[in-house]
Amino acid sequence: MKTEEFTGNLSLFHSIKVVESVTKKYNQQAVCILDDGYMWLHQYPLHKNHSITTMFNADGDIVQWYIDICLENGIDNNAPWMDDLFLDIIVLPSKEVFLLDEDELEEALRERAISKEQYDLAWKEASDILEQLKQDQFRLLALAEQQKKELEKKLK
Repeated sequence: MKTEEFTGNLSLFHSIKVVESVTKKYNQQAVCILDDGYMWLHQYPLHKNHSITTMFNADGDIVQWYIDICLENGIDNNAPWMDDLFLDIIVLPSKEVFLLDEDELEEALRERAISKEQYDLAWKEASDILEQLKQDQFRLLALAEQQKKELEKKLK
């Protein structure tokens, strides 16, 4: 997809029937992120160091945005991919924000699974996104519902 606000790849996952639902806990709040009829929109912006998964419940309501900090995004054989750099940011519809997996990033550096430059890049990207979220200027979140609708039209 190439628009004024987004250039990159999108994919839409629709779970018809799941064996078991998946719920995550943030502070004391339980959030179901996968169940029958849920849809996940994956945004892979080109030339950015993040990708976003927006999780919709069966009614089409957003239950969370999951931002992966990554080295790069790409596409092979029509399948989008990202090279994960461990840090993740969760944004709930209430606008609560959670930074996750700092320990995984530290361990990856310690075990030399990533370089110091990649480590620094991960922290810079996460910090930049967290600041944009505070300022309500991280535009990809607002595009998710519209992009989901556009992909659903193509499925019909």
